[in-house]
Amino acid sequence: MDLGFYLLQLLTGLAYASTLFLLAVGLSLIFGAMGIVNFAHGSFYMLGAYLLYAFSRGQAEGFWTGLILVLAAALVIGALVERLFIRPIYRRPEEYQILLTYALLLILEDLVRFLFGAGYRSLPTPPAFSSPLFLLGTPFPSYYLFLVGLAGLSALLLWAFLYRTRLGAWVRAATQDREMLEALGINVPLLYTGVFAMGIALAALGGAALLPLQAATPGMAVDAVIQAFIVVVIGGLGSVWGALLGAVLIGLLQAFGILFLPEMAMVFPFALMALVLLLRPWGLLGRPPAVRT
Repeated sequence: MDLGFYLLQLLTGLAYASTLFLLAVGLSLIFGAMGIVNFAHGSFYMLGAYLLYAFSRGQAEGFWTGLILVLAAALVIGALVERLFIRPIYRRPEEYQILLTYALLLILEDLVRFLFGAGYRSLPTPPAFSSPLFLLGTPFPSYYLFLVGLAGLSALLLWAFLYRTRLGAWVRAATQDREMLEALGINVPLLYTGVFAMGIALAALGGAALLPLQAATPGMAVDAVIQAFIVVVIGGLGSVWGALLGAVLIGLLQAFGILFLPEMAMVFPFALMALVLLLRPWGLLGRPPAVRT
């Protein structure tokens, strides 16, 4: 196996990591800002893939329009879910959050199965990425580079929003002292609605972006939420760059694990998560919890 083959594996891992990042950073944003354990998060990743298939009518030519429509629809769906289901349980114990969001996962799975059937739904590669790129004489799918660029751009924009805007400062403040923020006249419930909708939109974008590479199935939601929690644990809760680092590590572990130890490839992400929990429980780029005196 030559160098070009290993570069292809590297790019394959980074492409998968890119969609995983979009999924995980939305979960990290919701959990970090709102304290909501959203077990339904993978369902919106799945929903993004199916919505892209529906909006594009399964045609590659409709990819760009479909992607924009997926983002718009996910923002609306996220806002409605937060307002109708999530808001009433903010101050309740986490068991209520887990039960409710798990119920949402099952409902959305059955809804997708009812609307689209239990079969696979896929989308051809968009025409803009039909031609491969060549590096060291090895062809690389150009769509992989689009995914890497999409994840990098999303990370930069999200970081700039959280740390360079007033609204982002409010979001970060809400994680520390909601009551003080409300006393300053900030509409925290509306802020939470926006944060939840943004997190759902990022997950849907990740699922939609994956569709030209991997067919959508109703069962993908459970695996997606497991992978998202692994990434968040490894990278650190509430850290944009932590989510990116965690996603890259998992993507590369999957790509090279299947190559060298295929029978152990599924174990590597869980082993890495366990190692991080033992050595650095707050994540690689997370902040340790404040010690109260």
